[in-house]
Amino acid sequence: MKSAIDYSKIYTHAPEQHPNLILGSLQLLFWLFFRPKAWKNHLKRIDSALDYDFTVRQSLQWDNDKLWKLLLQAYVIIPIITLLIGLLLGWSLIDVTVGVAVGVAVGVAVGVTVGVAFGVAFVVAVGVAVGVAVGVTVGVAVGVAEGVAFVVAVGVAFGVAFGVAFGVAFGVAFGVAFGVAFGVAFGVAEGVAVGVGATINLWRPVLIYPFLTLFHTLLYRLDQRFPDNELTFLHWHASLWDEYQFIPFIGLDKHLVQVMERNPDEGQVAIEYLNNSHQRWAAQAAQIELDARMLESFKSVESIREVYDELVIEELEGKASPVLRIFSRISEDIDAALNQRSNYNQRLAFTATADRLNANLQDLTRSSNKYAPRFRPIAKSWYEIITNHIEKLAKEVELHQEIDSPYILAIPLTQEQEIFSGRDDIGTRIEQLILDRRRPPLLLYGQRRMGKTSLLYNLGKLLPSSIIPMFVDLQGAPSSANNYTGFLYNLARGMIISAKKEAVTLPPLTRETLKDDPFTCFDEWLDRVEEVLEQNTALLMLDEFEVLDSAITKGRFDEQDVLGMLRHLIQHRPRFKLMLAGSHTIEEYQRWASYLINVQVVHISYLEEKSARKLIEHPIEDFMLRYDTDAVERVLEITRCHPFLVQLLCSEIVAYKNEQDPSVRRLATLDDVEAAVTEALNSGSFFFADIQKNQVNAIGLDILRFMAARGEGAIVNKNTILQEIPGASESDFQKLLQRELIEKVKNEEEGDGYRFQVELIRLWFAR
Repeated sequence: MKSAIDYSKIYTHAPEQHPNLILGSLQLLFWLFFRPKAWKNHLKRIDSALDYDFTVRQSLQWDNDKLWKLLLQAYVIIPIITLLIGLLLGWSLIDVTVGVAVGVAVGVAVGVTVGVAFGVAFVVAVGVAVGVAVGVTVGVAVGVAEGVAFVVAVGVAFGVAFGVAFGVAFGVAFGVAFGVAFGVAFGVAEGVAVGVGATINLWRPVLIYPFLTLFHTLLYRLDQRFPDNELTFLHWHASLWDEYQFIPFIGLDKHLVQVMERNPDEGQVAIEYLNNSHQRWAAQAAQIELDARMLESFKSVESIREVYDELVIEELEGKASPVLRIFSRISEDIDAALNQRSNYNQRLAFTATADRLNANLQDLTRSSNKYAPRFRPIAKSWYEIITNHIEKLAKEVELHQEIDSPYILAIPLTQEQEIFSGRDDIGTRIEQLILDRRRPPLLLYGQRRMGKTSLLYNLGKLLPSSIIPMFVDLQGAPSSANNYTGFLYNLARGMIISAKKEAVTLPPLTRETLKDDPFTCFDEWLDRVEEVLEQNTALLMLDEFEVLDSAITKGRFDEQDVLGMLRHLIQHRPRFKLMLAGSHTIEEYQRWASYLINVQVVHISYLEEKSARKLIEHPIEDFMLRYDTDAVERVLEITRCHPFLVQLLCSEIVAYKNEQDPSVRRLATLDDVEAAVTEALNSGSFFFADIQKNQVNAIGLDILRFMAARGEGAIVNKNTILQEIPGASESDFQKLLQRELIEKVKNEEEGDGYRFQVELIRLWFAR
């Protein structure tokens, strides 16, 4: 049941004033000392022209009843209240002063009396002693009696004089000292009053902090004792009413977590409030702990796949972000694995994910990150969940005797997946350019889903062992980093992981090392990398360079810093070769062209027919499905050897055959291919929709639809298109040609025309 309490009115910088005139005035006085934002917002609610230190001379809306109430409170009631408080304090001060004066007077009187008595007693005693001594000495001549009388008389006179003098001197000295002290104290008090007013918000938070800590502990215990309250005791916490408190409140994060688990609505509002205060750390810490508990709660791969949609990492600061990104990335990998249509592909994807998570586990074990101990058990639990799911998939394949589908649709092909084949010509071209003494930067250019990333993952198979490929996916952590430390750390981390797959161990590089001077420290790290390379060459491959360009455009990184670093690497480090990969040319990103001069383009397009046939008929060893000859030809014809579309259609063929009786399951016919086309268009809709939404404009879309309606293999005259689609221009045709969607064809009867390059793409636009 939804709570009737509006928590946003409780956890707010704009609270409502109490309707009672006196209590509301006290509330205003409290806001002035503790909640200046509440005071400002209250003024703005009354009249937008009111400032924090407003005066009646301002241009105000004098017909506003709330304004007159404010003036009454500010200029009458609050002064009276402060006067009464002052009088109370004044009477208390008078009482203290009188008490001190009486005490001093009594002290002086007692001092004089005691002084005289002490003087008399002391001198008399001394006189008697001296008299006795003198009497003994001169007793014969003067007589003992006379000597004693003389000495006693002298002693008494001396004692009285000494006592009076001592008492008076003590009293006068004490009176003078008290008078001076009172005068100094009065002057100091006046100065201190001014100083206290100016510095109160510096020392007051420190002074009251211990008492507030005890108060907060009580609130926390009360919430534990009364868990059924609709409104928790958190709303009394000083973090919500003392805006000047700059010292972190111990235990506030734990209190927030407790409230979030008991009442998420209230907890979320409280976290949002504190996220804009001095206690922001507590909101961050509570959110991180809640994320950890959420991750702990997932006990299946189906639940883990939802994580990356729920984690909000970019808003977090500090060392928790890289740890949480591990779980977000693993969640995405699991989601991609579960999207695979066959158990075989799922096993491959889950195995790769388990390997990555295991590597992350080792990193967390060695990491000095303060969050590593908290999240390592969670990563270990996830690893066990994934490995158990892999075993379950293996048993299901064996039980149902299905045809294993090796085709990979949503993720690139890694080195572990034997389905990758072909691209030898591209590997040879890249090798030639790497050996070029001019050391030109390379651009691997091709349309989406042409297999660029798969080629980068597998380039080590095509190049000589003296060339060490180092793959970095810019779509991941590097481009999403908050600063240069994160960017360069993730860049180095990608290089280290990639080189390790080629049996090359690069020196480590930590965030702490990069913290003070990132680019200098990264450059020094490259010196050590070159020592490890010896005579070998490192091929630094940056995939999806467009994402990094977007980060530069948004201002997250500076163009000169990032692209200047890459240019310096090309010019001054002969052991390194740079290759970018993307679906755009350098000319489309002029800033890159100005830094990376003489870029050599390596175009990746359709597979060679030989490689495509292998992908259809023998994608892996012991593939159990066989094809009729005309079925294979139809697949080649309808896909034009497009690597993604071949896998898409063949995946649907396998799925279609697995639904048939085992007696006909192992042979694919032409009818099976045609039947699978419809499902391929549905399951591959994300691929076709990307063309429709992101790769062509409105005019281009009209051209494609018009051409698609003309039928398979139709050549459409350019003039016909221009007549049917007003506004179409040469640039629209050029863009469609560049995207490899259509091709120019000479037609002797109708003149030059255009047709779709791939029949399966035409079928999508003809629907």
